[in-house]
Amino acid sequence: MTSQLSQEDPLLEMRGICKSFPGVMALQDVCLSVRRGEVHALMGENGAGKSTLVKVLTGIHQKDAGEILFCGKRISPANAAQAQHTGISTIYQELNLVPFLSVSENIFIGREPRKNGLIDWNTIKCRAKEILAGMGLDKVNVEEPLFRQSVAVQQMVAIARAVSIEARLLVMDEPTSSLSEKEVNTLFEVIHKLKRQDIAVIFISHKLDEVFEICDKATILRDGRLVGEYSIEDLTKLQLVSLMIGRDTEPALERKKTVASELDDQQAVLLRATGLSRGHRTREISIDIKTGEILGVAGLLGAGRTELARILFGEDGQDAGQMEVKGRNVSLKNPRDAIRLGFGFCSEDRKDEGLFPNMSIMDNMTMAILPELSRAGVLSRKAQRELAERYISKMRIATSGPDQLIRELSGGNQQKVLLARWLCKSPVFMILDEPTRGIDVRGKSEIELIINELAERGVAVLMISSEMEELIRSCDRIAVLSEGRKVGELKANEISEERMMQMMAHGHDGQEAP
Repeated sequence: MTSQLSQEDPLLEMRGICKSFPGVMALQDVCLSVRRGEVHALMGENGAGKSTLVKVLTGIHQKDAGEILFCGKRISPANAAQAQHTGISTIYQELNLVPFLSVSENIFIGREPRKNGLIDWNTIKCRAKEILAGMGLDKVNVEEPLFRQSVAVQQMVAIARAVSIEARLLVMDEPTSSLSEKEVNTLFEVIHKLKRQDIAVIFISHKLDEVFEICDKATILRDGRLVGEYSIEDLTKLQLVSLMIGRDTEPALERKKTVASELDDQQAVLLRATGLSRGHRTREISIDIKTGEILGVAGLLGAGRTELARILFGEDGQDAGQMEVKGRNVSLKNPRDAIRLGFGFCSEDRKDEGLFPNMSIMDNMTMAILPELSRAGVLSRKAQRELAERYISKMRIATSGPDQLIRELSGGNQQKVLLARWLCKSPVFMILDEPTRGIDVRGKSEIELIINELAERGVAVLMISSEMEELIRSCDRIAVLSEGRKVGELKANEISEERMMQMMAHGHDGQEAP
């Protein structure tokens, strides 16, 4: 099938792909072209459309418009099995393997060779050894259960399975997220071997160093649209970041802050975190935040922003580091401990982690304060309603009343309800993860105003946002994260889009790595 293609002909062409979901245009006229033996990065921030495009390619989603050509023939896979039969195999971040089966069984599961009607176990074992040896893994015991192998070997087994079905295109979705540096090097050696066999790879990763090391080209998406296709050798890291987030890098775009340029050095530190670490995603991060201060957290997807927020709220434990609140050491075993200290947390994923969609505005708003509204275990509905009505009026929530289902509100009004949930508790520290994502311009302005009012009342606010202009408008200081580490901090007149992008791309000094 591939013999009719020259080396320069695209192995895969996706033309004019469109895909929408209720209320959302996920992909609009997106194109992707990948050649044989090419490692092609698919880049973009969260919500750019990368996952949707891959799901259209592999038959998980059906496209609304456009066409897909593979090996010169038009295809339209109805499911992942059809895509795999065509020669397209996907290796996800969360491996879809069976841990209690052997290595060889995982490679040939569902396609076991047979002899006289029975599974030919000897052939399975020999072919598994042969495939793994070709990948430099000749010491792996193919008869051992998969769970006894390292994450790296499990990743290789997933690749071996794709090789065994003679896949011509591998889609690797964040393949290095759980690997050590040595294991990443092993994976890259395997990818180079796949290239020599004319197997193409679509490589999805948030780690810029890896993209520049292993990839030949990059297709960049933003907000469901194609930004462009670029040769990696023609890009710098700073240019790639700029293309992904939609901001130029010229110094002329630097903006002055509209909030107080400097906090009083004597202002009380509410929270100080030192050396917070958890696995590979959060490594030795140290921050402090004062009462009445808005501390912004900037970084690309995968930089560790949400992971830091979850540690600070007790959602995830830390492997190392310590936290102080008002000068006293604290250990947060769960969110209940954080709430007792006066912490509040509005998650990035408000629909799945914040809202109870089939409950009323009143019930959603008062969820965290129900014990204070109860006597002898009996909830005072009158007190609950009065509180909800007060915050509906105070926060200008557009609703027919406190009994309206929260799922019927706009995104901006849903976010106001979640903020009100914590304001009812009179917090001393608020963690806001992407508080304006998916909200219209007017709603964003209203949410930002509420955040500034919180700071004016003395509440310390940690604000995570992918929108740099939003951070510049609202924050007193901005901590920049990259690949799980804090790589710099900006305050007052130091804050600019250019400085943030330099730190995201290159680390603290903003210089291109040699």
